[in-house]
Amino acid sequence: MHCPFCRHPDSRVVDSRTSDDGASIRRRRQCPQCHRRFTTLETASLSVVKRSGVTEPFSREKIATGVRKACQGRPVSEDDLAVLAQRVEETLRSSGSAEIDAYEIGLAILGPLRELDEVAYLRFASVYQAFDSLEDFEAAITVLRADREGRVERDAGDDRTDDRADVEDDPAEPTPV
Repeated sequence: MHCPFCRHPDSRVVDSRTSDDGASIRRRRQCPQCHRRFTTLETASLSVVKRSGVTEPFSREKIATGVRKACQGRPVSEDDLAVLAQRVEETLRSSGSAEIDAYEIGLAILGPLRELDEVAYLRFASVYQAFDSLEDFEAAITVLRADREGRVERDAGDDRTDDRADVEDDPAEPTPV
């Protein structure tokens, strides 16, 4: 790391701390030549390999921009889009790979977008998965309905209570004879 003051090609790390979100490390450095201190911020790089073979740095903003188009006219806030982009980035970083194929990013978007807004999900999926016919839309809607019914049934099962649990004997109280 070159000193930003005297351009000396070396520096010594004085202190290291992780940032609030844990995605980067803040290092306090000191130049051995001029003895001035400066701060660096280190993050793990994540690159996107596009279909054309070109590689570019990952951008949360590009995720939000792409999904924003699918969410036009839907009750989705900018905060929702930011959270979605963060979830996608966390998913991609957890793969452990420094280079991610653009197609994989699209797949990583589909899950969180589906949870956020089903209509926006269908819009995004129709472009991303290149729906060619009405049958493609029908198949996607059928899967969404089946998943929704499965969630409703699971949720209904969670709401059931066993009334017998309310009348169990308390071991601390004596039983009447």
